[in-house]
Amino acid sequence: MRDLTADPRGVRTSSSITAALVDFTASDAGVVRAARVSTAGLGAHNEDHGEGYMKGLIGYLMRNRHGSPFEHNSMTFLVRAPIFTVRHLMRHRTWSFNEESARYKELTDVFYLPDPERSLKQVGKPGHYTYVRGTDEDRALLREAAVTAYSAAYHEYRRMLDAGIARELARVVLPVATYSTVYATCNARSLMHFLSLRVHDEGALHVSHPQREIEMVAQQMETEFGRLMPITHAAFEEHGRLSP
Repeated sequence: MRDLTADPRGVRTSSSITAALVDFTASDAGVVRAARVSTAGLGAHNEDHGEGYMKGLIGYLMRNRHGSPFEHNSMTFLVRAPIFTVRHLMRHRTWSFNEESARYKELTDVFYLPDPERSLKQVGKPGHYTYVRGTDEDRALLREAAVTAYSAAYHEYRRMLDAGIARELARVVLPVATYSTVYATCNARSLMHFLSLRVHDEGALHVSHPQREIEMVAQQMETEFGRLMPITHAAFEEHGRLSP
């Protein structure tokens, strides 16, 4: 894991959050074939359309919110993130997930700590607040409080495991900053819905204000989406970053 650091108390922390594409069947041509079956039937599978045609049709589908043709593809990501970020990801219930299980394996002593650029404070009321960086004293307080809690929690976790307590019970003392690994699979329509909520973009029709950690996941996924399906991604951006 990148930027892994160790505290004198033996606690290892990281600010790394990764979302790696590990499998896919996704293309702009697949969207066009799925749409064309409505009028071409079996012939849609053998059609070979140029980029101009695909841009026009995909733009039409996006603009008029004909969403089902965007569902006939698949992208699987391997996500490594703190548990609280994984739970944010799992809020998107049209995805498929398989997560590392603390019932069956011991969790490592690595915990999330934000990088120095992460804003620490919210100013304003829920739904109408902004994030501000905070002071060096705020950052020192966060580090000290977090590492103290992580050290105590992992010590008790190990103490129970060493005494023979079942992993599924010993894990109850671990914080949501503990890292987990999850396979996450979606189609382009589900991914666009996710991106519309989990990426802050001032050009969007409805500007979202996601927590930074889940936005880090979303930005990495969007990079792969744009690479695999550039026409669909461009239409998504052009039409306000809304899922059709």
